Amino acid sequence: MSEPKVNINGKIFSSENAKISVFDHGLLYGDGVFEGIRFYNGRIFKFDEHISRLDESARHILLKLPMTLDEIKQETIKTIKASKMKNGYIRLIITRGVGSLGISPYKCPNAQLIIIVDVISLYPEELYKNGMAIITVPTQRNMSEAVSPRVKSLNYLNNVLAKIEAVNAGFEEAIMLNKYGFIAECTGDNIFIIKNKTIITPPAYMGALEGVTRNTVMEIASEIGKESGIFVKQRVMSRHDVFTSDECFLTGTAAEVIPVTKVDGRPVGDGKVGKITEILRKAFIKCTQTTGTPIYE
Repeated sequence: MSEPKVNINGKIFSSENAKISVFDHGLLYGDGVFEGIRFYNGRIFKFDEHISRLDESARHILLKLPMTLDEIKQETIKTIKASKMKNGYIRLIITRGVGSLGISPYKCPNAQLIIIVDVISLYPEELYKNGMAIITVPTQRNMSEAVSPRVKSLNYLNNVLAKIEAVNAGFEEAIMLNKYGFIAECTGDNIFIIKNKTIITPPAYMGALEGVTRNTVMEIASEIGKESGIFVKQRVMSRHDVFTSDECFLTGTAAEVIPVTKVDGRPVGDGKVGKITEILRKAFIKCTQTTGTPIYE
């Protein structure tokens, strides 16, 4: 029988017995990095890309990984095997480790590896069929000069505050603007629009995380575009661009590809799930089901 498992520094625990120290700086100060990864049909989707981004995030905050990247990959596979799952979600976390009270990272001698294997369902299935409505919230995306959005850090309070505003207003997701008033991303997803057969998403320097699913969808769109005349661009986006777009959708590891049919009370296009969005969603699902790093072979 499959069940969630947690790997802490190479040791496997059930979810009920997994414990970390209250003095871990990941808990005390959000000092650490993470990756959310999916596995489908016994294969880890875009494993190398996620591990590479984990390494980049750790380098940015001067966090020395407790194991080599290959060792982290092997521990991840070991944890999935222990769970006996064929489909699921991986939360791969590196914390600064146990240290004394005070923010200094130099008082934490050893970083800590935590791997959680479980299932995830971010949005109701009906939203994938009918599209979702989202809003723009007041909370701005962090500036690159502060906590860079390109670092997938354990400090997600910026996104949490925006999520609170969305949920309090009765919505599942929300657009976050950067300090200049341009669109950065959503609270947990990247955002795309389609206008005149051109697929557009904000560049990472505008405050967006360079999502693995985002990049995969762009690759898929580029391949499809060779035959259907669809173009893919990264450029600065305003709310006006979204309001007047033909289609809109969000991407993320947990969300996958989900259509948006209304933004700030305004219908997107004809208010229905767009044809190109649906093509991309089906192509992405096919990609997840047929590619990836084997777990059980």
